[in-house]
Amino acid sequence: MNDFTRRNFLQTSALTGAAGSLMTPGLLTAGENKLPFPMGQAEHCIMIWLGGGSCHVDTWDPKKKGDAKARKAGSYYNAIDTAIDGVQVCEHLPKCANILDRFMLLRSVHHEVIDEHAAATNRMHTGRPTSGTIVYPSVGSIIAHQRGAAGEGVPAYVLIGYPNITRGPGFLGAKAGYIYLTDTSSGPNGLSRPTDISQERRSRREQLLAKMRAGYRRQMSQDQFIKDYDDTLAEALRLSGPNFAKVFNLDAEPADLRNAYGGEFGQRCLLSRRLIESGVRFIEVSHNLNFVNGTGWDTHNEGQLNQHLLIQELDSALSTLVTDLEEKKLLDKTLIVVSTEFGRPPEFDGGGGRGHQSKAFSVVMAGGGLKTGVAIGETNELGKEIVSRPISVPDMHATMHCALGIDPSFELTADGDRPVPITDMGQPVRELFA
Repeated sequence: MNDFTRRNFLQTSALTGAAGSLMTPGLLTAGENKLPFPMGQAEHCIMIWLGGGSCHVDTWDPKKKGDAKARKAGSYYNAIDTAIDGVQVCEHLPKCANILDRFMLLRSVHHEVIDEHAAATNRMHTGRPTSGTIVYPSVGSIIAHQRGAAGEGVPAYVLIGYPNITRGPGFLGAKAGYIYLTDTSSGPNGLSRPTDISQERRSRREQLLAKMRAGYRRQMSQDQFIKDYDDTLAEALRLSGPNFAKVFNLDAEPADLRNAYGGEFGQRCLLSRRLIESGVRFIEVSHNLNFVNGTGWDTHNEGQLNQHLLIQELDSALSTLVTDLEEKKLLDKTLIVVSTEFGRPPEFDGGGGRGHQSKAFSVVMAGGGLKTGVAIGETNELGKEIVSRPISVPDMHATMHCALGIDPSFELTADGDRPVPITDMGQPVRELFA
């Protein structure tokens, strides 16, 4: 008869929990051997989002060349050598190739979402499947929640692109949310004072509003929605002064630097560097500008024909961002992550483009004080299957969190009392912390 009764189980669990609570944060609590997570020294993160599904065999993981017209599977472009011995990238990434020793290529990222852009985007941002019972926070919101802003008078999290629930704070609430903008020529909408409102008049309005807010919040003290709304309003008022607005003055930058970054996407990357300097902790920069090739990175049919324009734009902006941060002694403090919802298969569709593939694709990192100049993971001769070192999305997130000194196993609290680990059992790519 088994002596391990319910009482034994509860007593053992209680003792294990008590012991775990006394352990140093950042240590695994499961199993006999408690292996500490590697903790990096990065202070900021810039995530560049290639919305639509960037083709890994046409960018960071080139294979033998195919032929769209003949429906022969393979890469669309030639491959070129890089600053990492034995590692090649697409011919339209020459600027990044020359400095690839500052990069880390994760060539074996995978998940199981294939044909749903929204679900795959959610997976890459939250590290978890879409749930009908809980809205999980994005990686940006978790980092903002855990680390806060790195400077005074700035937000912790800025989204340069269109707002979306997959980028949001989920159950963490408004304080872990983002402010967003879609145009680099001005700051976020709603933060600047109308020209016909004087500072004195604004101050009187804020004083009256503060009294009304305090009273209403007392009346509705149990309403989380009201609390979140009030927190958002307080953050907007805090950021609406002139100091934060100065960050968006890109004209203060040298003309040759602005030209090196390139067009609108490049200016978003330049603004990201200025936001980092101001103390913003996490920035997502969207690069799904459909007007460049007609489809963005979702290169079905004719979108494939001008995909090189997107790749070239990425090459100029990303390489300049890396060298700009390096010259300002910020690269080791800033983890750059180039991510997308999934990759694309080596086969061509009837229109000469490509479909979707999530079982093997690439995510690229740079800087962050990690071990650069490496390619982790390998796919087969056509990039369809992972041959070695698979990296899950939770693993990718754990790597990001560890780089910023965050324990990926730390438990957040949802719905008042539900423990939710920061990652879904993610393990960092430890080779990058060697």
